[in-house]
Amino acid sequence: MAAPLPRSVSFELDLPDIGATAALARAVAACVRTGDVIALGGDLGAGKTTFARAFINALPPLPDGAPGEEVPSPTFTLLQVYERAPAAVWHFDLYRLERPEEVYELGFEEALTEGIPLIEWPERLGSLLPDERLDLRLTFVEDPEARRVAVTGHGTWAQRCEGLHEFG
Repeated sequence: MAAPLPRSVSFELDLPDIGATAALARAVAACVRTGDVIALGGDLGAGKTTFARAFINALPPLPDGAPGEEVPSPTFTLLQVYERAPAAVWHFDLYRLERPEEVYELGFEEALTEGIPLIEWPERLGSLLPDERLDLRLTFVEDPEARRVAVTGHGTWAQRCEGLHEFG
């Protein structure tokens, strides 16, 4: 009988510079699947959008898309959608969300079933945040160029995080 999969796996990684943050984003992009939820936490300026930009540009664009597309922070629009393979990336920035239920007006249910939701400020969703997800929480460290990231893989991400642990 096979051993049951762990419910979650957590570890921390040191990211010495912006290049390391981008490399982690590329590693996550290499193992993402349609329906995967990636929750990006951290204070203002901690690197959430930097990670998102590298993640989105690491995924191949659809045949009519452009590689290296500009990826602005969706702080004011709350959502930007990028057509990529294996699925569209729905880049949510929920900083300005007043109530968790407002996320449904942004197409959240469609993103969960047909896309790859990449969510900045996931704590704004409260109980609406799916249990099956990858949590990445970026924090400042003494070196202003460096960050520390707490990685927690829930559900199937627990097993897939093994390769990310090797990243550090």
